[in-house]
Amino acid sequence: MSMGDHDDARAWGEFWKANAGGDSTGCLPERWAAIETAQRAAWRGFAEGLRQGARLLDLATGDGRVLRWLREERRDLDLQGIDRAPKLPPAPEGTATRGGIAMEDLPFADDSFDAVTSQFGFEYGDVAAVAGEIARVLGPDGRVGLMVHRGDGPILEHNRARRSAILWAIEEKAVPATVIRALHDPRGGIAAAAQVAAALTMLGEKAHGRGTPAWEIPEAVRRAIMIGADRGAQPGAIETTIEAIAAQAENELGRIASLARACERADARADIKAAFAAHGLEPGETVPVAEPSGRALADFLTFS
Repeated sequence: MSMGDHDDARAWGEFWKANAGGDSTGCLPERWAAIETAQRAAWRGFAEGLRQGARLLDLATGDGRVLRWLREERRDLDLQGIDRAPKLPPAPEGTATRGGIAMEDLPFADDSFDAVTSQFGFEYGDVAAVAGEIARVLGPDGRVGLMVHRGDGPILEHNRARRSAILWAIEEKAVPATVIRALHDPRGGIAAAAQVAAALTMLGEKAHGRGTPAWEIPEAVRRAIMIGADRGAQPGAIETTIEAIAAQAENELGRIASLARACERADARADIKAAFAAHGLEPGETVPVAEPSGRALADFLTFS
């Protein structure tokens, strides 16, 4: 596993571990509801072409949302998903998911599935190796459906803006470290630390806007201090909470870096097509997946 692959696995593993109890929008922008509608429409069309009772494997399944959408369209399908993250949210009803499995080394026999899918997952792996594994586990006349990122799309754009705001908070203004110093300063303490966090929250809103990480991070720190004070927590315990907030921000930076690498792989369409062609799988039509504005946020690729 390369250093980038290791970083991807760690970042997304921590993400799904933290979100194991519910649904998450991942790295999608705030207008994710419209994006999800476009995604579901693409999978609806793919499901219509599957035979009765088809066995389907979803790669990098995450919270299993593609499996859930497919089940809503076709309850006859046998739906399974795998993900490299060791701990996943509960599988959607009527489906099965397994964590701790790399796309490059699938634990399934040859010709095990009638279809293989992936939404924003395939391009996080070694394209050539994953294409080979897909071809191996795919049965005769099997179909492949991949929704992949676009480097010119709104998802990467949104996350680059988040990266800038996170770096403002944890590097330029060093919010966690600055507040922790105030917390332990003999002339400061809990009240002074809360004031520092509040001031940084206002600065973050002015610099990047309310609701951005530049506002969210110092606001989360401020709330941690106030809640800790209400519960009679000692400064050391409050510091631990602030450090956890900082770690969460660092992990998001890791996911954004992972997303940028995935976009580069996805944009190398000739490499993707060549990887599948090497195993006798030919591409179908590439269909853009667009927001209501018409701007493409992803492409839907098929192979058979």
